[in-house]
Amino acid sequence: MAARNSPGAETSTSQAWNPRLALLVAATFFMEFLDGTILITAIPNIASDFGVPAADVNITMTAYLMTVAMGIPLSGWLAERVGARKVFCFAIALFTLASLACAVSPDLTVLTLSRILQGAGGAMMVPVGTLLVLRGTPKSELLRATAFLVWPALLAPVLAPLVGGALTTYLSWHWIFLINLPLGAAAFIAALSLVPAGAGDSARRLDWLGLLLTTTGVGALVVGLELATARPDGPWAAISAAAGVCALAAAVLWMRRAKNPLFDLSVFSTRTFRAMATGGFVYRLTISSVPFLLPLMFQTGFGWSPLHAGIMVAAVFIGNIGIKPATTPLIRRFGFRAMLVFGSLASAVTFALCALLTPDTPQALIFALLVCSGAFRSIGFSAYASVQYADIAPSQLTSANSVSATLVQLAAGAGIAVGALLIRIFDGVAAFPADHAGPFRGAFLTMAVLMLFSTADSLSLHRQAGAEVSRPGQARAEEQPPPPPGAGRVQPR
Repeated sequence: MAARNSPGAETSTSQAWNPRLALLVAATFFMEFLDGTILITAIPNIASDFGVPAADVNITMTAYLMTVAMGIPLSGWLAERVGARKVFCFAIALFTLASLACAVSPDLTVLTLSRILQGAGGAMMVPVGTLLVLRGTPKSELLRATAFLVWPALLAPVLAPLVGGALTTYLSWHWIFLINLPLGAAAFIAALSLVPAGAGDSARRLDWLGLLLTTTGVGALVVGLELATARPDGPWAAISAAAGVCALAAAVLWMRRAKNPLFDLSVFSTRTFRAMATGGFVYRLTISSVPFLLPLMFQTGFGWSPLHAGIMVAAVFIGNIGIKPATTPLIRRFGFRAMLVFGSLASAVTFALCALLTPDTPQALIFALLVCSGAFRSIGFSAYASVQYADIAPSQLTSANSVSATLVQLAAGAGIAVGALLIRIFDGVAAFPADHAGPFRGAFLTMAVLMLFSTADSLSLHRQAGAEVSRPGQARAEEQPPPPPGAGRVQPR
């Protein structure tokens, strides 16, 4: 059932840990994640330039996110077939050239098509870049490696409104894409020298049916989540999401019996990896809703300006960065289970406290709360990013990486969709009379309860889960048999 890699494929894990490669991959991730949401602030300007309704511009964001999600399953096979270095360099070049095409687009149709190309590049950059870093990293250095790879996912959603707003206000929306040109060129040149060369497996066959079912399912789910956010009144969101679930279920059934499946689904038999798909999915879903809910609550509920709201939300960014040097030592000291439980439980508390905020709450207190929220967010992200690969065999790494990247994309989209749905559910609820922030209070309280499911899942992990990564020296010592009685005792002469 499991897909096997041939000896000629790029599966070696004997390369030395390379921080510069990890930093390069993280930089490309940041470009991809940032471009997923940065257009939100520029939609009115783009609509004005093209002479179309603002709602129509949303298609450019949906097309990008859908292409990224649908392209990830194929990227793993491409890395095995062609070689990870070639695919990664090609992805950077495609993303950069597509950014130029976006900037010079004369109308909405061309912009949308350019965004699809950009999404195709992003779909290969993220999982293939992660694969390159993981293959060259021993388990004892995995925490350090993932510390580099986690920060783009933490910072991009928080910085996107600020960066997009500043570029659109002081320059033009075109610079949202033009800024990628020098960054992409530098990343491409760096990749040529930093990414190790390796031959692909030309005999590796593609599971066409598995790919068709997986990409159709993921695409339908993404469209359903986007429709649930943008057009909640119609039935198409539920229909699309249901079709996506059915297609993914069919893909699982097929890959369980296929001779050369697209993914090796035996990765789910590893408890530490499965934690990413259960409690980790819930964690990312709830966390992803915060950059969506907070600015809306501050603007709609509190009456703040977009700039005021954006500056306050940047406190989450400060918490993310401030705690980052301590996340690895904390995980090494207390272990994965303890930090996952703490990170999710503390995040649930901050969500509940956000529901209690009012326009009269001292802004210094709000700022401090959001800094703490960002710190707890960073701890959980780092722990899940590392523990999922702690017990994965090298032959399973490509499948585990592709499955993880797909679920991360779905969790991010689901977080925004669920947040928007909760706002509509609590709008006009009697529990919040004459309170413009009432719907957001209900949403934050619900997210706090959802986060507790992640806490419960983490509590079910073994106390030493992922110890080979979090405490490599201690884990090896515990595996040694105890010394025989009298060993080390000085014998009398």
